Amino acid sequence: MSNLPPSGEIPRGAIRFNTDSNKPELWDGSQWAEFQLSTPNLGRSVDTQPGARGLFGAGYDPAGTTNTIDYINISSTGNATDFGDLQSARGILQSLASRTRGIWAGGRSVINVIDFVTISSTGNAQDFGDLSQGREDPCGVSNGTRGVFGGGGQHPGFSPLSAVVNTIDYITIASTGNAVDYGDLTQARRHHGSCASPVRGIFAGGYSPGSVNTIDYITTSTLGNATDFGDLTIANYGTVGCSNATRGLFSIGNSPSVNNTINYITISTLGNAVKFGELPTMQYEAGGCASPTRGIWGGGTSPSYLNTISYVTISSESNSVDFGDLTVSRNHLGACSNAHGGL
Repeated sequence: MSNLPPSGEIPRGAIRFNTDSNKPELWDGSQWAEFQLSTPNLGRSVDTQPGARGLFGAGYDPAGTTNTIDYINISSTGNATDFGDLQSARGILQSLASRTRGIWAGGRSVINVIDFVTISSTGNAQDFGDLSQGREDPCGVSNGTRGVFGGGGQHPGFSPLSAVVNTIDYITIASTGNAVDYGDLTQARRHHGSCASPVRGIFAGGYSPGSVNTIDYITTSTLGNATDFGDLTIANYGTVGCSNATRGLFSIGNSPSVNNTINYITISTLGNAVKFGELPTMQYEAGGCASPTRGIWGGGTSPSYLNTISYVTISSESNSVDFGDLTVSRNHLGACSNAHGGL
């Protein structure tokens, strides 16, 4: 290419494509500066930086409850690595995330605690604030800015109906503080699944009491009550969701026996779910997370405690395959990632 032209001949901010380096460049007023292009949430197995991380926090293990947080690089395969600990050992909690923070909320018994970690580092969780109402299993969705927790239960037991709530709370993920009322789900439910696009949050399945197949959606950036989306193929509880920005996946839980079916929806539309494939083992009450390409399930019960991690390619309908193992066999855990469909 020719030498740099005089700065007066080129307006600052001009862009060109350098045919020698095959990269775009920006004129900063004195020189052509090469664009630094990256996709930090699409890591590869050879990357030394975190890339697309999936985190799995707390749950029930054979000894009781644990506060362990594990992490994986979603774009590779292999066993999980210890990340740190939540503030307290507990199970039947749920999680959501932005690109920088992972959040866990609720748990048995009637816990209103919200924890957070910085996903790109490792270390123990810190206090974020409290839910508006102590409950277990408040499924979480986020658009990167706002985190929303919907539904859950008030221990003990599945009944009476007052033990199950339709409450929706929200937080601003980048700050700390207590959750604020958002609206209500179409029906009270717990042990349900959730996923998100940048626009919509989805809540599906659960116990109300009795298994349900209902799918609700919200527009995450607004406030208000959820709206009916459609139905899962099977009424169940113990549903586990994950998604990229286009497609939402839900593993079917107890219906009434434990099931290994995976359903999918197109998040931007309305309608009933369709069968996607199957998990290799019945990972009831697992934790679910995703990158733009992969859906991940970790842990669960089948019927013993599992350390299994399995994955699918979200764009194709197929059965899941083995990814690796968690550091601790457990169920009723909360999982999140810095590359899920809501971001």
